[in-house]
Order: sequence, then C-alpha cells, then structure tokens
Amino acid sequence: MKYTVLLLLLFVNSALLAQDNGIVKEKWHWDNKLKQDTTAGYAQVVKVGNVLYISGAVSTEITPGGITQVYRALERSLKSFGATFQNVVKENLYTTDIEAMKRNNNSRKVFYKNDFPAATWVQVSRLYMPEAKLEVELVAHLPGN
Repeated sequence: MKYTVLLLLLFVNSALLAQDNGIVKEKWHWDNKLKQDTTAGYAQVVKVGNVLYISGAVSTEITPGGITQVYRALERSLKSFGATFQNVVKENLYTTDIEAMKRNNNSRKVFYKNDFPAATWVQVSRLYMPEAKLEVELVAHLPGN
C-alpha cells in the first residue's frame, strides 16, 4: 500500500511538471472573457515572451474590400498587445485563388507602410470555413526581451 501511494504521488507530481513547462502564455480572443474559442479550440492571439502568434483572419472575397477587412482584423489583433504591422516579422497567407491575391496585393501592402515581413503565400483547395477564400496569420515581435 505504501508503495502504491508513493507511485501515485510520483505520477501526479510528474503529470503536474509536464503541464508546467515554464511557458507563460497570455491570450486575447475578440474580447471573449475566456480569451479563447473553446468550440474550435484556439485563441486569436497568444503572447509568449515578446512574441505574438496571431491566428488567421479570413475573408470570403479576394477583393480590395475583402483584403482590407482581413488586415483590419489583424490590426485589431496586433493592437490587443500594443503592436502594429511594423512589429510583424512573418506572414503566412493562404488563399483559394493566388492570382486574385496577386492582382489585389496593393490592398495588403498599404498596411505595412513599405516595411514588409518575411512572407509565404500558398494556394489551397479550401480553408477551415468552406466559404472563406483568404486567411492570413502573423508572427510579431514586441520591443524588449
């Protein structure tokens, strides 16, 4: 019995240590008080140290208006931790029509004010939301650390 209790204590302690990996995460999710979406299972922004990981914002159209809508949503995500597009170091763009995105790229570029991040653009057959045609995610660094 004594060994069983000891093993149980070791198991519980190792499980707690496995969950406490020393990473402190701050989250923001569209003013949701839980700071995450528990249905789909994600947070819009996760801050670790001075790095922001921003989940994709989407649009159902790849037009100047649709692209502006996506980047305004991303701008709101950045502002949730006091950042701007000048803090963005990486952009991943997923679209169902890369040619339409290339034609309308000026709508995107205006947000960066000629200070462009590393970027990857990929054409996909569909996105999480079936009606979505564009999704953009970002990584941004805050000053300090």
